[in-house]
Amino acid sequence: MAEEATSDPKPKKIGRVQIGFNVAAQVLLVLFLAAMVNYLGLEHYKRWDFSRDQKYALSDKTKRFLDSIKSKVRITVFFSNTPITADVQNLLTEYQYAAKGKIDVENIDPERNLSRAKELFDKYKVVSDESLIVVDYEGRNKTVKASEMAEIDQSGMAFGEGPRVASFKGEQALTGAIMDLVEGKKNTLGYVLGHKEPPLGEQSPISILKTFIENENIKFQELNLFELGEIPPDVKAIVVAGPQYDFSDREMKLLRDFWEKQGRILLLLDPAAKTPKLNAFVNELGVKMNDDRLMVFLRTGIQELALTRDVQAHFLSDSPITKRLAGARALFFGGTSSLMLQPDRVRAANIRVEPLLQAEKGYFAETDYNSSDQAKLQADAAKNTGTPLTIAASIEKGGSGDTRVQVNSARMVVASNATFIQDNALTQDQQSLDFISGSVNWLLSREQLIGIAPKVPKTLTFSLSEDSLRNVRWIILVLMPLIPALIGGAVWWQRRA
Repeated sequence: MAEEATSDPKPKKIGRVQIGFNVAAQVLLVLFLAAMVNYLGLEHYKRWDFSRDQKYALSDKTKRFLDSIKSKVRITVFFSNTPITADVQNLLTEYQYAAKGKIDVENIDPERNLSRAKELFDKYKVVSDESLIVVDYEGRNKTVKASEMAEIDQSGMAFGEGPRVASFKGEQALTGAIMDLVEGKKNTLGYVLGHKEPPLGEQSPISILKTFIENENIKFQELNLFELGEIPPDVKAIVVAGPQYDFSDREMKLLRDFWEKQGRILLLLDPAAKTPKLNAFVNELGVKMNDDRLMVFLRTGIQELALTRDVQAHFLSDSPITKRLAGARALFFGGTSSLMLQPDRVRAANIRVEPLLQAEKGYFAETDYNSSDQAKLQADAAKNTGTPLTIAASIEKGGSGDTRVQVNSARMVVASNATFIQDNALTQDQQSLDFISGSVNWLLSREQLIGIAPKVPKTLTFSLSEDSLRNVRWIILVLMPLIPALIGGAVWWQRRA
């Protein structure tokens, strides 16, 4: 019995077929895992842009627009060796990634593939020798030239240097071209003149805004209401930008008739101008423009205060116009009045009023705004109750409370500052440009295009004070040579010891 208990059991034999099956299963499993990893990496991946100016990262507005297109976009690139060739290729890669298969790109070097280039040149009627991109959507095509995608600085060529890319604006040009093709006919935006509003000519003080809006498949049409019998039917929305004189009774009738026919109006009022009829029209719709100016005292020293009338305001998140700008700040130069919203008074008329912009804490509404008595102004500031001061609002008549439901309605955006759209203001603060763009797209019922737009390209510049320059000189001339000298001395001393 003891011998049987202590005897070793016989080892179990594994057949060759079973071994082969196990090996085959392991190989298949490894191949399956490798295929799955490659598939997931190909179909589900994330891209990041770590460049300083994020010039390849697409804007929120472009991504939202690419999500909305239905058919495929074909992009043919005719680029040879240019300073922006690599930038264009990287940008198109971002477009393909964001479009999720709805953009096809074909790269053709006209110098190396002459036959294919000639075939497509004949198809798209290309007559330029310049490097360019052809965008094709449902049989319609548009050309984007290299000169439209970048500003090239050639000032160094006289000294033997090559051309330098001063700013790359490929996204603005490419998104604008795709938008033109997808939407087809341009939307017409009427621009009211005749009351000393900023002109739209070559020397226009609002040229940045005009170019920016036109890149979104919108064209401006000048309107002189005094000469019109009615607002043209192709005008989808109108802009009244800082009139210095009030509208006549006839012009007000045209404006009211347009509103009653579900018209769309962007109204930027100048507090310094006397426009009682325009103010009364807006007041009827639940927004009253107060006769005051927003001010704030800023501390510039231990006991020194400075009064400023430039208003820093933040965007609110409740409206589709400013939802994607919520939390951002914008600066409104010049005089700005407060707006009193009275939504309860107009609710029975199916009019909905919402605030869009409010001044930051610390601002107060001064009714005696022409006074130069600092003591009085400081006393008025001390009485500030902290009530939010609204400077822009939206008005909608006949709309739906559910943003997912699209119904015909009259829409208006009112702001109590008209100078923030001028070039000297927009070059310092692009949030205001995004606000105007969002307002225009909301008025045109293009909510899918409301978002943060591509940034206006700027040349990177910086300046140093005299103290900063002195510190840089000490670092370069003394500290940087001293550190290796100390290390070398320490090594020499250790070896000598």
